[in-house]
Amino acid sequence: MIAIIKYNAGNITSVKNAVERLGFECIITDNPDEIMCAEKVIFPGVGEASSAMKYLHERGLDAIIKSLRQPVLGICLGLQLMCRYSEEGNTECLEIFDTDVKLFPSTDIVPHIGWNNLYNIKSPLFDNLKVDDTVYFVHSYYAEICSQTIAGCDYILPFSAAMQQNNFFATQFHPEKSGSVGENILNNFLIL
Repeated sequence: MIAIIKYNAGNITSVKNAVERLGFECIITDNPDEIMCAEKVIFPGVGEASSAMKYLHERGLDAIIKSLRQPVLGICLGLQLMCRYSEEGNTECLEIFDTDVKLFPSTDIVPHIGWNNLYNIKSPLFDNLKVDDTVYFVHSYYAEICSQTIAGCDYILPFSAAMQQNNFFATQFHPEKSGSVGENILNNFLIL
C-alpha cells in the first residue's frame, strides 16, 4: 500500500489518481501508523510552507516523516518542506535536504509555470527519460542546488528540480501533471 500524506495542502487527489492509474493501491492519510506501515510514502502538496509545517508539527507528522525508512517521494511543496528552511513564512522545515528554499528574485515572471527541461540527472527516478523530455512546474520558491540535487533546471537561475538523500526523493515539478514523462518518473519511484 502507498500512503499519501494528508496535511492540508492541495493537489493530493491528482496524485492519488495518478498512482491508481499506474495500478497501485493507495490511501490519503495523516494517521502515523498507516504512514509508518506503508510500503512507500508520497508527500505531495501545493500550498504555503508555514501553515503546512504547523499542521505537520501539531500532529507529530514532522517527526514521523523524518523517521521513515521506506522510499519517500516529496512533490513540489513536499520537496520544499524537506529542506532546512523556507523564506516563505520564515519557516524552519524538516532538514532532510541540506539546502534552503528561496523566493525567485524577479517577481515580474514569477511564479514559474509551465514545461521545462531537466539536466544533470542522476537517479533511477529518471530511467528512460530522454534529453528533450519536459516536466510541468508551478512554483514561486525554489530549492538551491546542493550535494543532494539529482536533477537541475533553469528558470531565472539554476535550482534543484529533484533531490535525494538516502530513501528520501523529491521533485519540484509535478510528475502527476507531466503526462507520460511524469507517469514514467512516478512509476520508477513506485517500483524502487
